[in-house]
Formats: sequence, C-alpha cells, structure tokens
Amino acid sequence: MARTIGPVCKLCRREGEKLFLKGTRCMSQKCAIERRGYAPGQHGKTSQFKRGRSTDYLNQLREKQKARRIYGVLEAQFRRYYQLALKSKGVTGAMLLSLLESRLDNVVFRLGLATSRAQARQLVAHGHVDVNGRRTKAPSYLCKASDVISVHPASLKSPYFKNVQKEVAEYVPPKWLSFDSSQLSGKVITRPSREEIDLTLNEQLIVEYYSR
Repeated sequence: MARTIGPVCKLCRREGEKLFLKGTRCMSQKCAIERRGYAPGQHGKTSQFKRGRSTDYLNQLREKQKARRIYGVLEAQFRRYYQLALKSKGVTGAMLLSLLESRLDNVVFRLGLATSRAQARQLVAHGHVDVNGRRTKAPSYLCKASDVISVHPASLKSPYFKNVQKEVAEYVPPKWLSFDSSQLSGKVITRPSREEIDLTLNEQLIVEYYSR
C-alpha cells in the first residue's frame, strides 16, 4: 500500500492549492497554504519567477500529479486506472475520476467515516471496514453499485467510531451514496458522474498527458 511518510503539507504547497490531505487541519489556520502559500524548498518564494513561461506539458504533468496526490496512489497504479478508463465506454477523463472515486478508501472518506483519504485508507487496511458483510482490507477495492460499506461489528465498540457516530448524525453524503448514521453503514447507489465529483481537476489535461 502506498503512503507518503514525509510532510504532506508540502504536496499542497507544491500544487499551490489545498488538496485536503490532513482533514480538519486543512480547514484551520494551521493549514500550510494559509501560513506559507508558496512552493516548498530553498527557492520556493522565488521559483515561480525562475521557471519561465508555463508549457502544455507542465500543465498536464501538474494536473496528473495533483490527482495522484488527492487520491494517494502511485504512478503505476494511476496509469492502470487510466488504461481501464480508456477501455470503458464514455469520456475517458470522467471515467478515470469515477474509478478513483469508487475506491473503497475514498468511499469510506465520502461517507464521513474518516476526515481524510489517508485516514480512511488506514481504517480499511486495519480491518475496520466490511463490504457486503465481509471484512475487506484492500483500500483499492473498486466499489460497485449496490455494495454495502459498513464498520466491522467488533470495531463499533471502539472510542473512535463511537465519536464518529456522534459527529455524523446530520451528515449528508454525495448523491451517489446513501448513509445510515445510526448504523455507520452506507450503500453505493451508482458510479459517480463527473458532475457529482466536487474536485477542481481538469481531467482532460490528464488524458492529454498519457496520450502523448
């Protein structure tokens, strides 16, 4: 399982925008973008003036890297998602984002059971999540329509999930998901469409990057 062991706030600063990689911290004044809104590194403050003009390749690369960092996947895995989207019916870019949104760790995050995708990935890997009643430890599992995602019965007794149950009492998930806060259980209604994915990504640039 891929994970970033360095300071993830640097990733947001590199992309020049919030990627919401640290949950509630990203919404506070402690957010790195709020405190240091420039690229990381020794020359971060002046690098924007030294790089010269932006190129099509640079824009495509940055958009691809941003998507990878948001969903927390490595390059080889991200490329496989692109190849799968390329073979699917529909617009390739939209299908790519739909596949990424359908990852189990992302669904757990979208259901409000975790404050970030990294935390959701950890919950899945530690066996706290069931899919259709069976414990599933693969964060990359692609959820399908009618799949039921729930907290493992033994994990419901933990202080973390007792606290989550209080916090998500009024939580409303995206339209492609249904959620029962009393049972900490959700269901995938359908694969998300591009309009239902609230990310400021230009997926066409990612398609252009891999089409070179």
